[in-house]
Amino acid sequence: MRIGLTRKASLILLLLFSASTNPGQEQKRSGPIGIKVVVVAMFERGEDTGDTPGEYQYWVEREHLDEILPMPAGFHHIRVNKDGVLGLLTGVGTARAAASVMALGLDPRFDLTKAYWVIAGIGGGDAADVSLGSAVWVDRVIDGDLAYEIDARQIPPEWATGYVPLGKSRPYEQPMSAARAGVFATNAELTGWALALTRDTTLGDSEDLKKFRLRFEGFANAVRPPFVTRGDEVTGSTFWHGSKMEEWANEWVLYYGGEKANYMVCGMEDSGTLQALAFLNEAKRVDSRRVLVLRTISNYDREAPGVSAAESLKALSAGNYSAYFPALDAAEIVGDKVVRDIVAHWEQRAARIPHAP
Repeated sequence: MRIGLTRKASLILLLLFSASTNPGQEQKRSGPIGIKVVVVAMFERGEDTGDTPGEYQYWVEREHLDEILPMPAGFHHIRVNKDGVLGLLTGVGTARAAASVMALGLDPRFDLTKAYWVIAGIGGGDAADVSLGSAVWVDRVIDGDLAYEIDARQIPPEWATGYVPLGKSRPYEQPMSAARAGVFATNAELTGWALALTRDTTLGDSEDLKKFRLRFEGFANAVRPPFVTRGDEVTGSTFWHGSKMEEWANEWVLYYGGEKANYMVCGMEDSGTLQALAFLNEAKRVDSRRVLVLRTISNYDREAPGVSAAESLKALSAGNYSAYFPALDAAEIVGDKVVRDIVAHWEQRAARIPHAP
């Protein structure tokens, strides 16, 4: 009997030791996991760690998102760290982003009611407002897909674009219909706080970036070293490019956002992510006042003076984003300042949303 009991006790100890030494294995918990920050990235080039990075890898490695939790209803497994930071990789495109965020928001394993969301990705920048490697905290995400469209070869001569708002018969027809607009405003006070916290962040620069920026002589902000600012974003599932499309994006933002709106950056997924979060807010699963959107500039959204839009797009379509790595780095460096502040002051941040000083 003594031998049997000893073997049984040894087996139990061995199993307990094995479970405690496997950080990638999901641990059994007595209740929902309280999450302080959800970091949302959209794409990864290969593995989560150790190879050529996408938007997710720097977050996984630098935030030590070491514990892996399966999420079959989403695009990718979830990662968490010991500080209550959760990493979500949504997949590219509005549909995948919305579905993955909804899958996480409805997952009973997590308590997201006090969680802050830092949606951090790269995008194309308006040369009138930003430079390569810069970071934009987003005030409004405006959906560029919700529209009618006429082919460019059939646009009436008096029209500036073939894009027409839903429910209208010509571009930018007034009055604007808010019910048909895909406009998602972030919490202006929280965004102002994030900007104040990160405004003086030193962002990566290089001689190659400086040379490329000089192609945009005459665009005062485009030739500046990378900086942190705030502005508005246009989303679209079509990767558009060129100065004519940039003109459309600026007018689209003014039409839907009002005279104070300022288009600075374009991306794909954020309208889907914010729509999912709006629905989850209504279900009291998340607090949409705690959502931040950060886009960093990997490329300009238009051609340089003296270059055709087609030539400029050719370089981009080959994956040659002028500031790809600096933009990835900036997204994590700038965004992590917010993450670290929230974790360090969690009791205060959980009870009260910070605001601009």
